Amino acid sequence: MQKVNRTLWQRIKPWFITLVVVLIYLWAFSGIDMSSIKETAGEVTMAILNGLFHPDWDFVYIGDGEDLINALVETLAIAFLGTFISAFLTIPFAFLAAHTKRGFSAHATIGKFLLTVIRVFPEIVLALMFIKAVGPGAYAGVLAVSVHSIGMLGKLFGESIEDIDRGPNEAIVAAGGSAVDSWTLATIPAVLPAFMNYTLYRFEIAVRSASILGIVGAGGIGAPLIFALQTRNWSRVGIILLGIIVMVTVIDYLSGQIRKRLV
Repeated sequence: MQKVNRTLWQRIKPWFITLVVVLIYLWAFSGIDMSSIKETAGEVTMAILNGLFHPDWDFVYIGDGEDLINALVETLAIAFLGTFISAFLTIPFAFLAAHTKRGFSAHATIGKFLLTVIRVFPEIVLALMFIKAVGPGAYAGVLAVSVHSIGMLGKLFGESIEDIDRGPNEAIVAAGGSAVDSWTLATIPAVLPAFMNYTLYRFEIAVRSASILGIVGAGGIGAPLIFALQTRNWSRVGIILLGIIVMVTVIDYLSGQIRKRLV
């Protein structure tokens, strides 16, 4: 087997890239003011870790509606309603934003601009806005997740509409079918699997988002989490984080299995 002769640059290139990356990290960390670290930082860190490894199991279920199970169920309800209700509301925006013909399309440009504007606002900002409008609670969280989901799902749905094969639509029209027939018999069946796939994927993201909306008063597991952090009840923080990890893991697994069957 013939040996390949490498140039000097080829031999030193990996080491050069590694050196550049290390220098960038050193430069970035050199700007951190270490003097601001308190003397009790180590003690506090150990207390947090101790709480995380010794969670408050009594908080799992109390029976008064102020426990981990009820908070997780409320979080799931916020994510579910916010995602799947918005999935239906998104469809008109998706068709408005989809380029179905070559060249400039005014309605598609307007639709994409509207969806971009909606996506600009994170869920937590929308939650703060809706709390002022409807008051604190899960309703504000549902509205926040719904509006943000419209922006994201509208973009994904619109791209799915643009990517479908137009052959069946043209065949239906050539056979004497109307535009409604083309839409119901060709377009909808073609994009429905992608719509369901993206909706489930968005639901996975919404579960994570809904977990922190309670921090600003929009319901869910975030409310007891921020309260436990403020009171430095680290064992309570530990069981809440454990509950969030289990919930997100189960949802991701189930959603992934369903999406595999849809694709």
